[in-house]
Amino acid sequence: MIVVTSTKTKSRTSCRLLTRRLAFTCFLLIASLLLAGWKIQNTIMEKTVPDTTEIAALMDTPQVLQVLFHPRSTPQNTPPKDAFDMDATVGDGIRIGCRMFTVAKDAPIIIFYHGNGEVVPDYDDIGPMYQQQGINFAIADYRGYGWSDGSPLLSTFLEDSNQVFDQIRAWFTENGYTGDVFVMGRSMGSACAIDIAVNRTDDLTGLIIDSGFALTLPLAKVMGLDLEAFGIHEGQTFDNAGKIEKFKKPTFMLHGQIDQLIPLWQAEKLHSMCGAKTKELQVIPGSDHNSLIAIGGVLYFQAVKKFIDKVTDAVPDWREKRKAFKAMQAAKQND
Repeated sequence: MIVVTSTKTKSRTSCRLLTRRLAFTCFLLIASLLLAGWKIQNTIMEKTVPDTTEIAALMDTPQVLQVLFHPRSTPQNTPPKDAFDMDATVGDGIRIGCRMFTVAKDAPIIIFYHGNGEVVPDYDDIGPMYQQQGINFAIADYRGYGWSDGSPLLSTFLEDSNQVFDQIRAWFTENGYTGDVFVMGRSMGSACAIDIAVNRTDDLTGLIIDSGFALTLPLAKVMGLDLEAFGIHEGQTFDNAGKIEKFKKPTFMLHGQIDQLIPLWQAEKLHSMCGAKTKELQVIPGSDHNSLIAIGGVLYFQAVKKFIDKVTDAVPDWREKRKAFKAMQAAKQND
């Protein structure tokens, strides 16, 4: 059987095939353009997303700074007995006030960063308490706090603290102090202490945190600043939880049971995220954000000293005591 196909039929079939080919070609072209556009937009976005330093600089506005920082300018008073002042220098010659409470050349050393709204002279009664425990205690202010120069800025806050730490530690070394060095931070100062712990790990024996926070975004909200509204995520903030995960040396934390500014869950999260094998969280019953020492009293300082003694082998821990006891019992049986 012979099938005869007319010229018109062939023509219609060819037109349909050509139309389909053109449609498919157009689809591929449009898809390619869309994909190329998406890649270009993604590249532009990646290049324009600011890093942590750039974000801090962008946040250095009066509206933000007056929420985050509460500097108190005070004249330089006379240091207590057995204490003296030392000025550190940061940035372009900015003076930062520091006070040193020394006790012995071979005693352990705590370099301390205080909380928001506090200044160095507020610790004139606290420094001697550390001295009574046999601890050298150095406390540093921030820009605009106490008799320090300048004004606090997010973009310089952590870097300043690292520079101050280096200068205080250098003073101790140059003056013959050989004790183990610990960095300690309270409240806002916990961000400084944790940052220093990560950046200066080799210079430290351990880390001590008083009323510290793990996450910045919830704390900022409590203070009236919604950083998430600026498109900022936790990793672009102080990132205490992320940083402390990298710190492997002994860590000790104290926190108030009824702290409303930095709730206890913040300390628990910070403790759980800490990368140290030797780590401890002590909760002070009935204490809020500003009453740990008032309620804990001398036990607060004894707890800090006990931690330091333990990690510096100044006092044997319970395992060593048990071994010594068993050895003594065995020696008696042999006799």
